[in-house]
Amino acid sequence: MRVNYFSKTVYKFNTFIFYCQVSGKLFLIVGPSGVGKGTLVNILRERYSEFYYPPSVTTRPPRDGEVEGEVYRFISDAEFEKLKEAGELLEWAVVHATKKYATLKQPILEAIKSNKTVIREVDIQGLKSIQQVLKPTQFTSIFISPPDLDTIRQRILKRQPKINPVELERRLSSAETELAEKTIADYEVISREGKIEELVTEVLQIINSKQDLVSSSAA
Repeated sequence: MRVNYFSKTVYKFNTFIFYCQVSGKLFLIVGPSGVGKGTLVNILRERYSEFYYPPSVTTRPPRDGEVEGEVYRFISDAEFEKLKEAGELLEWAVVHATKKYATLKQPILEAIKSNKTVIREVDIQGLKSIQQVLKPTQFTSIFISPPDLDTIRQRILKRQPKINPVELERRLSSAETELAEKTIADYEVISREGKIEELVTEVLQIINSKQDLVSSSAA
Protein backbone atom coordinates (compact mmCIF):
# COMPACT_ATOMS: atom_id res chain seq x y z
CA MET A 1 0.00 0.00 0.00
CA ARG A 2 1.62 3.24 -1.15
CA VAL A 3 0.61 5.52 1.70
CA ASN A 4 2.79 8.02 3.51
CA TYR A 5 2.02 8.44 7.20
CA PHE A 6 2.77 11.91 8.51
CA SER A 7 1.60 11.80 12.09
CA LYS A 8 -0.62 8.83 12.77
CA THR A 9 -0.23 5.04 12.87
CA VAL A 10 -2.36 2.48 11.03
CA TYR A 11 -2.99 -0.67 13.00
CA LYS A 12 -3.40 -3.94 11.11
CA PHE A 13 -5.98 -6.29 12.57
CA ASN A 14 -6.05 -10.06 12.13
CA THR A 15 -8.20 -11.58 9.41
CA PHE A 16 -11.23 -12.26 11.60
CA ILE A 17 -12.55 -9.27 13.49
CA PHE A 18 -15.65 -8.74 15.61
CA TYR A 19 -16.36 -5.13 16.44
CA CYS A 20 -18.82 -2.42 17.27
CA GLN A 21 -18.31 1.24 16.43
CA VAL A 22 -18.46 3.39 19.53
CA SER A 23 -18.08 6.89 18.10
CA GLY A 24 -18.46 8.75 14.81
CA LYS A 25 -15.58 10.31 12.95
CA LEU A 26 -15.00 12.81 10.18
CA PHE A 27 -12.66 11.83 7.34
CA LEU A 28 -11.39 14.74 5.28
CA ILE A 29 -10.37 14.05 1.68
CA VAL A 30 -7.91 16.84 0.94
CA GLY A 31 -6.08 17.88 -2.22
CA PRO A 32 -5.83 20.33 -5.10
CA SER A 33 -8.31 20.71 -7.95
CA GLY A 34 -7.81 18.02 -10.60
CA VAL A 35 -6.21 15.44 -8.31
CA GLY A 36 -9.22 13.10 -8.35
CA LYS A 37 -10.66 13.63 -4.87
CA GLY A 38 -14.13 14.35 -6.28
CA THR A 39 -14.08 11.12 -8.28
CA LEU A 40 -12.95 9.25 -5.18
CA VAL A 41 -15.76 10.66 -3.03
CA ASN A 42 -18.35 9.93 -5.76
CA ILE A 43 -17.26 6.27 -5.85
CA LEU A 44 -17.46 6.03 -2.07
CA ARG A 45 -20.92 7.62 -2.19
CA GLU A 46 -22.12 5.03 -4.73
CA ARG A 47 -20.72 2.03 -2.85
CA TYR A 48 -21.01 2.99 0.81
CA SER A 49 -24.37 4.56 1.49
CA GLU A 50 -23.91 3.95 5.23
CA PHE A 51 -21.39 6.78 5.31
CA TYR A 52 -22.64 10.36 5.58
CA TYR A 53 -21.66 12.78 2.81
CA PRO A 54 -22.62 16.33 3.83
CA PRO A 55 -23.26 18.69 0.90
CA SER A 56 -21.13 21.78 0.40
CA VAL A 57 -22.49 25.27 0.01
CA THR A 58 -21.03 27.28 -2.85
CA THR A 59 -21.55 30.55 -4.65
CA ARG A 60 -20.57 29.12 -8.04
CA PRO A 61 -23.32 28.24 -10.53
CA PRO A 62 -24.28 24.56 -10.96
CA ARG A 63 -22.55 22.56 -13.68
CA ASP A 64 -24.37 20.30 -16.13
CA GLY A 65 -25.87 17.33 -14.32
CA GLU A 66 -25.46 18.70 -10.80
CA VAL A 67 -28.54 18.38 -8.59
CA GLU A 68 -29.29 20.96 -5.89
CA GLY A 69 -28.62 19.53 -2.42
CA GLU A 70 -26.99 16.31 -3.59
CA VAL A 71 -23.32 17.35 -3.53
CA TYR A 72 -23.73 21.13 -3.40
CA ARG A 73 -26.19 23.70 -2.21
CA PHE A 74 -25.96 26.67 -4.57
CA ILE A 75 -26.42 29.99 -2.78
CA SER A 76 -25.83 33.68 -3.37
CA ASP A 77 -22.94 35.70 -1.98
CA ALA A 78 -25.37 37.42 0.40
CA GLU A 79 -26.63 34.07 1.75
CA PHE A 80 -23.05 32.88 2.15
CA GLU A 81 -22.13 35.94 4.19
CA LYS A 82 -25.18 35.45 6.45
CA LEU A 83 -24.14 31.86 7.22
CA LYS A 84 -20.59 32.97 7.94
CA GLU A 85 -21.65 35.79 10.24
CA ALA A 86 -24.01 33.45 12.11
CA GLY A 87 -21.13 31.06 12.83
CA GLU A 88 -22.78 28.22 10.93
CA LEU A 89 -19.75 27.32 8.80
CA LEU A 90 -17.20 24.74 9.93
CA GLU A 91 -14.80 25.99 7.27
CA TRP A 92 -14.95 28.18 4.20
CA ALA A 93 -12.61 29.19 1.42
CA VAL A 94 -12.36 31.29 -1.72
CA VAL A 95 -11.28 28.98 -4.55
CA HIS A 96 -9.37 30.23 -7.61
CA ALA A 97 -9.81 33.79 -6.28
CA THR A 98 -13.48 33.95 -7.30
CA LYS A 99 -15.98 31.44 -5.89
CA LYS A 100 -16.72 30.60 -2.26
CA TYR A 101 -17.13 27.11 -0.84
CA ALA A 102 -18.01 26.06 2.70
CA THR A 103 -18.94 23.21 5.01
CA LEU A 104 -21.96 23.60 7.29
CA LYS A 105 -21.03 22.90 10.90
CA GLN A 106 -24.18 21.52 12.50
CA PRO A 107 -24.93 18.56 10.18
CA ILE A 108 -21.39 17.22 10.64
CA LEU A 109 -21.36 17.61 14.43
CA GLU A 110 -24.75 15.89 14.66
CA ALA A 111 -23.54 13.02 12.45
CA ILE A 112 -20.42 12.51 14.58
CA LYS A 113 -22.56 12.55 17.72
CA SER A 114 -24.80 9.92 16.10
CA ASN A 115 -21.78 7.61 15.58
CA LYS A 116 -21.68 8.05 11.82
CA THR A 117 -18.68 7.93 9.54
CA VAL A 118 -18.58 11.29 7.74
CA ILE A 119 -16.74 11.76 4.44
CA ARG A 120 -15.94 15.35 3.44
CA GLU A 121 -13.95 16.76 0.54
CA VAL A 122 -12.00 19.96 1.33
CA ASP A 123 -8.98 21.90 0.12
CA ILE A 124 -5.95 22.74 2.24
CA GLN A 125 -7.56 25.97 3.47
CA GLY A 126 -10.54 23.99 4.71
CA LEU A 127 -8.31 21.53 6.52
CA LYS A 128 -6.51 24.35 8.32
CA SER A 129 -9.82 25.83 9.47
CA ILE A 130 -11.17 22.50 10.71
CA GLN A 131 -7.95 21.84 12.61
CA GLN A 132 -8.71 24.99 14.61
CA VAL A 133 -12.30 23.97 15.40
CA LEU A 134 -12.46 20.22 15.99
CA LYS A 135 -10.50 18.02 18.36
CA PRO A 136 -7.81 15.85 16.69
CA THR A 137 -9.70 12.75 17.83
CA GLN A 138 -12.79 13.82 15.88
CA PHE A 139 -11.29 13.72 12.40
CA THR A 140 -8.63 12.20 10.16
CA SER A 141 -7.24 13.99 7.10
CA ILE A 142 -6.10 12.18 3.95
CA PHE A 143 -4.21 14.23 1.36
CA ILE A 144 -4.58 13.02 -2.24
CA SER A 145 -1.46 13.86 -4.24
CA PRO A 146 -0.71 13.57 -7.97
CA PRO A 147 2.48 11.84 -9.13
CA ASP A 148 3.61 15.25 -10.41
CA LEU A 149 2.21 18.68 -11.28
CA ASP A 150 1.96 17.89 -14.99
CA THR A 151 -0.60 15.20 -14.14
CA ILE A 152 -2.80 17.95 -12.67
CA ARG A 153 -2.40 19.99 -15.87
CA GLN A 154 -3.42 17.08 -18.08
CA ARG A 155 -6.43 16.18 -15.92
CA ILE A 156 -7.71 19.77 -15.93
CA LEU A 157 -7.30 19.99 -19.73
CA LYS A 158 -9.09 16.68 -20.18
CA ARG A 159 -11.99 17.88 -18.04
CA GLN A 160 -12.07 21.41 -19.49
CA PRO A 161 -10.34 21.43 -22.90
CA LYS A 162 -11.39 25.04 -23.57
CA ILE A 163 -10.21 26.44 -20.25
CA ASN A 164 -8.74 29.93 -20.35
CA PRO A 165 -4.91 29.68 -20.18
CA VAL A 166 -4.82 32.29 -17.40
CA GLU A 167 -7.32 30.25 -15.37
CA LEU A 168 -5.31 27.08 -16.01
CA GLU A 169 -2.13 28.67 -14.71
CA ARG A 170 -3.99 30.01 -11.67
CA ARG A 171 -5.22 26.52 -10.83
CA LEU A 172 -1.75 25.05 -11.26
CA SER A 173 -0.32 27.73 -8.98
CA SER A 174 -2.99 26.90 -6.37
CA ALA A 175 -2.17 23.21 -6.68
CA GLU A 176 1.53 23.88 -6.19
CA THR A 177 0.77 25.88 -3.03
CA GLU A 178 -1.41 23.10 -1.63
CA LEU A 179 1.16 20.41 -2.38
CA ALA A 180 3.78 22.40 -0.48
CA GLU A 181 1.61 22.12 2.65
CA LYS A 182 0.48 18.51 2.34
CA THR A 183 2.37 17.37 5.43
CA ILE A 184 -0.16 19.08 7.70
CA ALA A 185 -2.52 16.22 6.79
CA ASP A 186 -2.41 12.91 8.68
CA TYR A 187 -1.87 10.77 5.59
CA GLU A 188 -0.88 11.10 1.95
CA VAL A 189 -2.08 8.78 -0.82
CA ILE A 190 -0.86 9.07 -4.41
CA SER A 191 -3.55 9.26 -7.11
CA ARG A 192 -2.02 7.57 -10.16
CA GLU A 193 -3.48 7.84 -13.64
CA GLY A 194 -5.77 4.90 -14.43
CA LYS A 195 -5.46 3.51 -10.88
CA ILE A 196 -8.68 4.78 -9.29
CA GLU A 197 -9.47 1.39 -7.71
CA GLU A 198 -6.09 1.38 -5.98
CA LEU A 199 -6.84 4.87 -4.65
CA VAL A 200 -10.24 3.77 -3.34
CA THR A 201 -8.73 0.69 -1.66
CA GLU A 202 -5.94 2.62 0.04
CA VAL A 203 -8.29 5.31 1.35
CA LEU A 204 -10.73 2.69 2.66
CA GLN A 205 -7.89 0.94 4.49
CA ILE A 206 -7.15 4.18 6.31
CA ILE A 207 -10.84 4.77 7.11
CA ASN A 208 -11.25 1.24 8.46
CA SER A 209 -8.08 1.41 10.55
CA LYS A 210 -8.93 4.76 12.15
CA GLN A 211 -12.44 3.96 13.28
CA ASP A 212 -12.84 3.88 17.05
CA LEU A 213 -13.57 0.18 17.47
CA VAL A 214 -13.92 -2.21 20.34
CA SER A 215 -12.54 -5.35 18.73
CA SER A 216 -11.54 -8.88 19.44
CA SER A 217 -9.86 -11.06 16.84
CA ALA A 218 -9.66 -14.75 16.28
CA ALA A 219 -6.25 -16.35 16.63
